[in-house]
Amino acid sequence: MSADRLNRIEQKLRESLSPSELELQDESHLHAGHAGARDGRGHFRVSIVSERFDGVSRLKRHRLVYDALGPEMQRDIHALAIEAFTPQEWDARSQA
Repeated sequence: MSADRLNRIEQKLRESLSPSELELQDESHLHAGHAGARDGRGHFRVSIVSERFDGVSRLKRHRLVYDALGPEMQRDIHALAIEAFTPQEWDARSQA
C-alpha cells in the first residue's frame, strides 16, 4: 500500500472533519486474496474524533466520513471500519 494513498485519505478527513484525533491504519495485508484486494483497493480502519459528530447519530457520523472521502471510496477503499467519537466521548473513553 502506498504512503500516498494513506496521505490522501488522511488529508481528506482532516480537511472535511477537522479532527482533534485521527488514527488511520492500513489493514490490507490482512485481506490478501479478498475480492476488494484483488482489484487494488485497500482495507482500512479509522478512529476519528471531531466536534462535527456532536449530536449526530452513529449512522450520520459514518456518512460524514464517507462523504469526506468522496471518490476515494470508489477508487482506493474497498472496506473501511470506522470509530467516530465526539471529543467528550473520547475523553470519557480514555478515562474508563
